Formats: sequence, structure tokens, C-alpha cells
Amino acid sequence: MGMNSSSAEDDFILVGFSGQPNLEKILFVVVLVSYLLTLVGKTIIILISSIDPNLKTPMYFLLTHLSLVDICLTTSIVPQLLWNLRGPAKTITALRCAVQLYISLALGSTECVLLAVMAFDDYAAVCKPLHYAAVMNPRLCQALAGVAWLSGVGNTLIQSIVTLWLPRCGHRWLHHFFCMVPSMIKLACVSVQASEVQLFIASLVLLLLPLALILVSYRHIVNAVIRIKSVQAWCKALGTCGSHLMVVSLFYGTITAVYIQPDSSYACTYGKFISLFYTVVTPTLNPLIYTLRNRDVKGALGRLFHGDRDLGS
Repeated sequence: MGMNSSSAEDDFILVGFSGQPNLEKILFVVVLVSYLLTLVGKTIIILISSIDPNLKTPMYFLLTHLSLVDICLTTSIVPQLLWNLRGPAKTITALRCAVQLYISLALGSTECVLLAVMAFDDYAAVCKPLHYAAVMNPRLCQALAGVAWLSGVGNTLIQSIVTLWLPRCGHRWLHHFFCMVPSMIKLACVSVQASEVQLFIASLVLLLLPLALILVSYRHIVNAVIRIKSVQAWCKALGTCGSHLMVVSLFYGTITAVYIQPDSSYACTYGKFISLFYTVVTPTLNPLIYTLRNRDVKGALGRLFHGDRDLGS
């Protein structure tokens, strides 16, 4: 009994949206539907990228990694969120909270770097078309994907360990719907200035540095297309880069507001909704963005579901 009581006292309480019970019912349905759509959409992308020979390209190799990241990221957050939205119980054990913190932070960091790598792939496709196969060779693609995953693991080891070692003096109420660094730092009962500086620096490195690389890549792409002065070139560049730009805008526009200024009144007031958008909604939209105007993916889907008829024709 003593152990159970001690364990319960170590549990965290995820406040989430508990102050708005009517909103919780709506969010339960929205989150559940979004999660199922994410699982289906991402799984289809991974499946067709793996088995269709026409999609054995660097772009779809990287898109497969991005899809895997999104599946794991949403799965680390959504089941617990659905449980908390469903009833009055809002608790999460200390172990589950630590695991959720590690996984979500690692995967979010990995996604930042992956998006930068995909922007470099767009740059190579538009600006170096004759040398594209040599530049984006399989060995380099695997190395860049490995760097993305390792950077995520390295970042989460640093930030999570620092965050979890902060003394909390019995504070258990997390004013968020999942365990994340900015919310957990606020539970500390000691000065967290050094931890906040470390969080800010890590955010600069793993948010703004990849974003800077993305912007540089697209600046070169725009300059290359302008020099060609061709409407066809503009359309081709838009077809190559448009989907990725939309995904980058959705992801960075939301995550930056949460991590760059975690103590701002804007982040405190709307942080939960912003986080909900980039952890649940954005992964749901990504498959639609990448496939809606993509003939290669549409063709692969046709071959996957109607393979015999297509081969016969």
C-alpha cells in the first residue's frame, strides 16, 4: 500500500483541456479521426514508396522517413490524450511521462532536420538536374537520414535529462495535454534560468538552423528559376517544391511559437492549441499535401489497388 501511495504521488496530472468539458468531447472525436487518418495515410506512403519501383527516388526515401517519424510522434502522444479526453482521469505515471517526453522531443527534433534535408533534395533536383543522381546518391541519402535521427536522439538526451532532474517539490500539475519540456520546467521549485537558456539555445540550433538551411535552399531555387525565365520552369519548380513548402510552413509556424518563446503570454494562452495542431493536425494533412497533386503517387496508388488491370492495359 505504501508503494502504491508513493507511486500515485509521483504521477503527473495533465490539465489539458479539462476546464472546457464540452470542448473535450469535440476534441476527442477530432483527435481520434485525425489519428486514424494519419495512420492510414502515412502507412500507405511508406508502403507504396517501399514496393513501387517508380518511387525508388531520394525524395520518396526521405518522405518514408518523415512518415515514420509522424506515425511514431503522434502515437507517443495521441493514445494518452484520447484517454484523458474521454473521462475525468487526467493522470499519467512518471515513467510514461518520461518516455513520452523522450520520444516526442526526439522525433520532433528529427523532423526539423529531415525537413531541411528534403529542402536540400529539392535544391539538387531544381538547381543541379544533370548531376542530381550523383549528388543525391543512396549513400548520401542514408547518411543524411541517419544524421536526422541521431540529432533527434542527441537533443532529447540533453534536454530531457536536464528537465527530469529538476526538483519539483511535489508539483504535479502540468498545464498541457502531454509531457513537454517548457511545461515541465515550470514545475521546478528552484531557479530555472540556466535550464531556460539551455532550452532556448537548443531551440535555436534544432529549429532555426534547419529553417535557415531550408530558406537558403529555396533562395537558390528561386534564383535558378528566375534566370531561366520560363513559365514551364516555374510550374516544374512549384510542382517539385510546393508541397514541401506547405509542410514546412505548417510545421515551423506552429512549433516555433511554442519553443522559441515558451513563457510569452501568447504561448501560455494558445500553446495547447498550437501544440495540438502540430502534433495531430499537421501529420494528418501531410499525406494529402504530398499526394493531392502528385502524379507519381496517384499512379503508384492505382498500381497498388488495381495492379492487375493496369498491367493488363
